Amino acid sequence: MDRRSFAATLALSFPLLATGRHFSRKKRVLPRRLQPGDTIGMITPGSYISDESLEKAVNNALKMGFKVKMGKHIRAQRGFTAGTDQQRLDDLHLMFADNSVAGIWCARGGYGCSRLLPFIDYKLISRNPKTLIGYSDITALLNAIYHKTGLVGFHGPVAASELTEYTEAQLRAVVMEGRAPYAIPLSVANLKKEEDAFHTYAIAEGNAKGILVGGNLSLLAALAGTEYLPEAQGKLVFMEDIGEKPYRIDRMLTQLRQAWNLEKAAGIAMGIYADCQPKEGDLSLSLEETIRDRTEGLGIPTIYGLSFGHIDDQCTLPVGIEAELDVERRSLTLLEAAVR
Repeated sequence: MDRRSFAATLALSFPLLATGRHFSRKKRVLPRRLQPGDTIGMITPGSYISDESLEKAVNNALKMGFKVKMGKHIRAQRGFTAGTDQQRLDDLHLMFADNSVAGIWCARGGYGCSRLLPFIDYKLISRNPKTLIGYSDITALLNAIYHKTGLVGFHGPVAASELTEYTEAQLRAVVMEGRAPYAIPLSVANLKKEEDAFHTYAIAEGNAKGILVGGNLSLLAALAGTEYLPEAQGKLVFMEDIGEKPYRIDRMLTQLRQAWNLEKAAGIAMGIYADCQPKEGDLSLSLEETIRDRTEGLGIPTIYGLSFGHIDDQCTLPVGIEAELDVERRSLTLLEAAVR
């Protein structure tokens, strides 16, 4: 059977049905660490990617020492999404089913991943555990797959991100080297920035240990109350966002307090909320005042300004690995390897 026939057969095997419903597996699964020379499957499960950004994504993967296998529908487009739900779902399934693919790197985020969650074949993923990397809209996939299968995923740069020295080093440390224990360093470049959004500050002092879950705040709020988000109780929750006015940050944090029992989390690690300050003349609290208002009284260790988010220098955080937050030292430490 040639490659096209094989791909077509696999695509027909995964119709857009609610295959994931009620499937839940609690045992944690570590993917195999990636190595130079591995073939990376590149997909766009959310929004459409431009030719220029896709070229950058491929070059980044090659720079990391990987080979690249494109998703069958990676150039598809339907409005703002990268093709139909079925096309994006097929590419996700095909990459997990393809034995030649060592890991999956989402080329971009955008919007569209949450539409796929009821139709993902979680049993297929459970049988073929692989590294899945991305952030922003990919938050939906990382948390749903971890919750349903136990597979650890990686909230890190999308393939089209600016692969700075810091970003590449953190990706290699977590996904390729499996360092543990590993204290994730703050980006020096971020610390030097003058914008208030890049300032690191304690919200509630203390230390906390727990399994890392989280990602983009907008996606977490959208997932709250669904079957696709791990419970917050006892977890170390990490959050970031971009381009949201403070009142929207307030609304989303309020949603997580009311629908996700955020107060029962072990601790909260906030990244950089880029471009989230009020505009001049707005009747608004500042970003910091808003975050403090919604988190300071939770009674759990909380910090703002760690090196992750929609920024150039961003670390890679595994969803599903035990970590420790030390607010006084402004540190987040991975206590165990995220790959085998």
